[in-house]
Amino acid sequence: MANIKSAKKRILVNETKAARNKAIKSKVKTAVKKVEAAVAQKDVEAAKAALKAATIEITKAGTKGVYHKNTVSRKISRLAKAVNSIA
Repeated sequence: MANIKSAKKRILVNETKAARNKAIKSKVKTAVKKVEAAVAQKDVEAAKAALKAATIEITKAGTKGVYHKNTVSRKISRLAKAVNSIA
């Protein structure tokens, strides 16, 4: 455990940020799973709706600094490609 006051503060801040990042990543993963499930069932309308929701979640995660912009772009692109393959 840290002895310096500023180090103790940093530990607390890092725990808070880690929890926030974990929650955001979890939301993204859930949204991606919904898209993949709709694609697996070949339900075009549900897949498009889920894709829109997932795109919003992924973009927010990128804006908040959880994901790099290239990662955001790659994730959205792969999901869009999967949805377009069943359309």
